[in-house]
Amino acid sequence: MLFRQMNYFIKVVECNSFTEAAEECFISQSAISQQIQALEAEIGVQLLIRENRKFTLTPAGNYFYTQSLMLIDEVERVKKETKRISKKEEKIIRIGYLKNFGLLELQQTILEFSEIHPEFDLQSMSGNHETLYDYLRFEDADLVINDQRRALSDAYVNFHLCTVYSYVEISSISPLSKLETVTMENLKRVPCILIATPEQQEIEQDYHQNTLGFHGNFIFAENLENARLLVAANKGFLPIEGLDNVMQAGRTIRRIPLVRNNEQIQRKFFAFWKKEKDTEIIREFAEVLKSKFIDNGLK
Repeated sequence: MLFRQMNYFIKVVECNSFTEAAEECFISQSAISQQIQALEAEIGVQLLIRENRKFTLTPAGNYFYTQSLMLIDEVERVKKETKRISKKEEKIIRIGYLKNFGLLELQQTILEFSEIHPEFDLQSMSGNHETLYDYLRFEDADLVINDQRRALSDAYVNFHLCTVYSYVEISSISPLSKLETVTMENLKRVPCILIATPEQQEIEQDYHQNTLGFHGNFIFAENLENARLLVAANKGFLPIEGLDNVMQAGRTIRRIPLVRNNEQIQRKFFAFWKKEKDTEIIREFAEVLKSKFIDNGLK
């Protein structure tokens, strides 16, 4: 009974009306009023101050309302988890993403997908390109968001998400920050800051040096926040992909297009998953993710 009365109380507060709350709960106004009075009697405190057809919450009523919201949410979670366990289904999607790629689209996707499919537990993990490839290869992840560094394999679904432009983030006190675009030649005497764990440093340096063409010294940071602190201190530049307006950090960091042969360098990003795990739910997640990139101006 208390659980039902809590739901009635929440609805009355949200509607700010006994009449509207009663309509939404499909009971009479007198019935919902009686339920609230019974709730107050059971708890032994006044929750509402009634004034003609209006009411206000007492301090105790405000506390009971906020706590009830959390309790109802927890009860719903327990009910869903109980149903999942009873069906002996493990509804988990494990998602890997690049450490140095923006999280906005992924966050938006997880929010929307969770609203559509609350029965799924979305678990995320970050890493560099090779780490994500290993996550997928050894089935530690169901889907990874990664850049294309090798020929696309027939063993995987190669779902194109977007093609993004390459930039460098550089301290506003660096002379290079005055340029409208930069080239590899401009950057050859400036340390390149890469995001990598100690185990990944050699692989990341080799790729950026011998495949992308960055020259000079390399500095390593373990996450994007630390890398940007190094940039702000003018310790080097950070190669990054995305939109030119994602981060213009005012007076500390500038994001400048990276060009080659007078054209801005582009890189392709994909969602990858094994063909044997090509399920409708994985494809739906990838489609929602792609739509977020499109909404944010990436195609």
